Amino acid sequence: MAERNDRLVGARLDGRYQVDAVLARGGMSTVYRGTDTRLDRQVAIKVMDRRFTGDPVFLERFEREARAAARLHHPGVVGVFDQGVDRSGEDDYVFLVMELVEGGTLRDLLRERGPLAVPLALSVADPVLSALAAAHREGLVHRDVKPENVLIGHGGVVKVADFGLVRAAAEAGTTTGNVILGTVAYLSPEQVSTGAADARSDVYSAGILLFELLTSHPPYTAETALSVAYHHVNDDVPAPSEIVPSLPVQLDELVISATRRDPAQRPSDASAFLLALQRVRGELGIWRVPVPVPAHGTDRTPGTERGGVETGAAGQGPSGTRAMTRTGIPADVTADVTDERAPPTTAPSRPTGHESYQQQRRRSRRAFVAWLLVILLLAAAVGTAAWWLGAGRWTSVPQLAGMDPAAAEAALAEADLAAQPVDDHHDTVPRGIVIGSDPEGGGRAVRGSNVEVVVSLGRPVVPDLPSGTAPEEATRIITDTDLRPVRDPGAAEYSDTVAEGDVMGLRPAAGTILTVGAPVTLVVSKGAAPTTVPDVRGESEADATDLLAEAGLTVTDVEHRFDPDVPGGQAIGTEPDAGEETVRGTEATLVISNALVVPDVAGQPREEALAALREEGFDPEERGAGAGQPGAVVAALDPRPGNLVDPASNRIVVEMSTEVTVPDIVGRTVAQARQILADAGLQADVQQFFGDESSRVFAQVPGAGNRAESGSSVRIFAP
Repeated sequence: MAERNDRLVGARLDGRYQVDAVLARGGMSTVYRGTDTRLDRQVAIKVMDRRFTGDPVFLERFEREARAAARLHHPGVVGVFDQGVDRSGEDDYVFLVMELVEGGTLRDLLRERGPLAVPLALSVADPVLSALAAAHREGLVHRDVKPENVLIGHGGVVKVADFGLVRAAAEAGTTTGNVILGTVAYLSPEQVSTGAADARSDVYSAGILLFELLTSHPPYTAETALSVAYHHVNDDVPAPSEIVPSLPVQLDELVISATRRDPAQRPSDASAFLLALQRVRGELGIWRVPVPVPAHGTDRTPGTERGGVETGAAGQGPSGTRAMTRTGIPADVTADVTDERAPPTTAPSRPTGHESYQQQRRRSRRAFVAWLLVILLLAAAVGTAAWWLGAGRWTSVPQLAGMDPAAAEAALAEADLAAQPVDDHHDTVPRGIVIGSDPEGGGRAVRGSNVEVVVSLGRPVVPDLPSGTAPEEATRIITDTDLRPVRDPGAAEYSDTVAEGDVMGLRPAAGTILTVGAPVTLVVSKGAAPTTVPDVRGESEADATDLLAEAGLTVTDVEHRFDPDVPGGQAIGTEPDAGEETVRGTEATLVISNALVVPDVAGQPREEALAALREEGFDPEERGAGAGQPGAVVAALDPRPGNLVDPASNRIVVEMSTEVTVPDIVGRTVAQARQILADAGLQADVQQFFGDESSRVFAQVPGAGNRAESGSSVRIFAP
């Protein structure tokens, strides 16, 4: 009856939107089911009360808030398609065109079920907070979070509606306090006391909403709105477990944290509240469950009566088939069959009454069976076509966000769908939890088809790339990690080991946790750094190698050459030459002198001297009177000791002599002097007056250092 008296039903707003039926009425507006005739799609049309039509402040704010809401693209937000003012008739109508959500409201669900089980309560609160978080990121505040503004559509999709309308109405000159007091049960203390609201006000209202989900009613009830408002301003919201004792303490803390009277003590916005809720869910091991569509909401589709059956044309049933006789044969067909089967009037003999009756009965039975088969086949064909083309072939995709993969797979299986897991990174959804699906929850899919289930990998981590990775491969790996590769010429560095143009590292370093899409800079190698060949002449081979390594050069070859000025074992130089500019990593040849240094063996016994010369690489040639004589000593060398000799010409002349050098025996005892002279190949001629072998020698002839023939005597004088 209300629809028949509604002048808008059947009208067309702005020449485009056909108003079909009333969906809901409120103090500020009426919501209609409608059709966008331009795009041929079903929509919801919210028409504001006519008292707002002439208020320019409201119209300006309404348009601004509608545009802001239309920018929100989130699966948990009721989409705003259009807004306008229709001035085509006697009255002006301010309207908002929105996404049509078939189902019911959260209020309907609470009326049906009372307190919700904890998994279901969190599964409702999660998408509500996610939608509010998206709005808060865009600078939008809802200001009227309540069960009536939370819609539940087919497939359990949860959506938040009416962003910004309260603010537009509150600033209108025609509004009264009744508009705000109507939802005072969910208002934050600051909204009651000052009218101000920010993201933390929505957090408070969402906390009250969570309280109601867990207990079935808001924390404050009273006979007047003023009394409820007083409680918001002056009392702390109680713990839900005071109403439902079985609730875990983590949920009490979650609600109390969100409903602090001081906004500074609440989560800063819905994103922070959502993270806290997800942490509690993880601690309690509670996964997301499908949200049921309220039965009361789905039954009250405008334009139909509950339990009614639409009929077809007169005389036809619901399916449009013809009326049936008591025997099951179509009434208009029975006569045709009877006429067709009637016996010919010219038959030579007529059956008896009993035979005629039996024949007619058999013919009627065959006709009945034939038509029954036809009807069954037609019904099966129609049913199959209806199933294939209509609802029977399709099923609704459940809401999977927040579930673990196993629960999501089970929910899809219950909907006659198959899960196809896909991993993806997400900034807020913990690792191993479902982010969403394709098709999205609430959408339709063919029974038995695959649904892509997107499972969170958590926040992306900078990958550990092998040093020397090609830039193209590094870019692919970083992109696959859901990070953004950046090439910065200023980040290029020299490298001794990574080829020029290849990636030698990343900034930030591997293992750093970032947000999705965060930049990661590729540190590209500029190749080896420039260097100068050091001067290593005169250094030992080991020291020269170390100096070259410090300059970034690698000694790959050592050559030995003769240099008359560089002793053997010392460096003559390098290839490339000292002072030449090159790059680190260059291979170098170290040139070492192989010159032989003539040792000083003069005065040494023949056998010892010859052994020492051969050990140094010389080929000694003996000359002189003592050549080949045992006991001879070296008188001279050619080349002289200290000279450098080419190993290719290693012959050295050794002058041998039978003379020995007289040792110094002054100050020795007579016994000691005898032994020293004997060791030198000489004899002692002792000149002693009254002493003994312990007397000290005070003179000798010849003196120390003189030459004497081997075996000759040295006169010594002692007391």
